[in-house]
Amino acid sequence: MDYQKPYLICCSILKKEVEKLIEDSQLPVEPYFLDAGLHVDYDELEEALTKAIQECSKDGSRQVIVAYGDWCHPQAKEIIGKHDNVVKIDALNCIDCLLGGHGKLSEIDPDNEYFYLSPGWMPSELKANPRFNPIFYNCSLEEIKKQFSTLKGIMLFDSLEDIDESKNEMEEFSNYIGLPIIGKKLTGLDKFRDFLLETINSPKNAHT
Repeated sequence: MDYQKPYLICCSILKKEVEKLIEDSQLPVEPYFLDAGLHVDYDELEEALTKAIQECSKDGSRQVIVAYGDWCHPQAKEIIGKHDNVVKIDALNCIDCLLGGHGKLSEIDPDNEYFYLSPGWMPSELKANPRFNPIFYNCSLEEIKKQFSTLKGIMLFDSLEDIDESKNEMEEFSNYIGLPIIGKKLTGLDKFRDFLLETINSPKNAHT
């Protein structure tokens, strides 16, 4: 283990992207992934995030980067700000991360009108997670469509350039929630990588 690498505490929604960057030697971090389903319970997310930060920050000489957005928990900044060697990325959520952070998601969707699917945020992933699967198994079709009725459609974020392989499940999900697939954005990993490296290399200037 290289103890000079910073820890990256990250939601598992971005696990595939982070692991791909590490595999390709483009991201020098030691990842610490948290269950994506923690998003449904702020108290559980705070507890898990606090525990991860405490564990990773035991060695004060190592940087700890927290890849959670401002929208992931209302007190995200306060939770993270308690530790001197811990820096939070400047992003709204996982989709904003893929765009390069710094609120770029609000530039393309200022009124939050779309539901986003990415490799780590696919119907099959949601069904497999016990915290998310009630969406599919404990709600009536009418209830589901009502929950999504304020949105205009689904946008696909193809960060790993393989999202077309999931075409059938995406179309099934689209029909299930009653939202059309509006389009696909080929984001790749460059913006995400550069965004994380920016935080790693300039922690004092990062958003905390």
